[in-house]
Amino acid sequence: MAETAQIDRQMHWRWFLAHFLFVLVAWTLFIKYLFPIAVAHSSGAPWDSHVYWDLWPVAHLWLGWALLRQPGYLRTLAIVMSVVEIVIIVTKFALFLAEPDWDIWRTNWFVNKVFVLTCFILVLATALAGPRALSAQ
Repeated sequence: MAETAQIDRQMHWRWFLAHFLFVLVAWTLFIKYLFPIAVAHSSGAPWDSHVYWDLWPVAHLWLGWALLRQPGYLRTLAIVMSVVEIVIIVTKFALFLAEPDWDIWRTNWFVNKVFVLTCFILVLATALAGPRALSAQ
């Protein structure tokens, strides 16, 4: 009975983390693509003048999917992606906060990155909790 409850908690936690990532994907697509394109369109600027292209939303979608499907590489993916994200975000925060520029673009970026950093700290902590934390057993 206790083991069933533990497995149930782990499943619900993985579900929460996966959906946290899916929400971040949607939010990131809005903040990094839709909002900048709309602003450019309304001001007559080139449509991509404020867009910062990257593939992080695809990577976050992949990890969210993996958290739900639990492929054999899930724990490794979670650890590697979390460490890379955390190092990148902390480095960018250090550089930004040395000389902050709180315009609308950087504020949107900063708020988004706070949530992304929080998510990946939770994913890393879960992955490091032990092999069973991200497994079906």
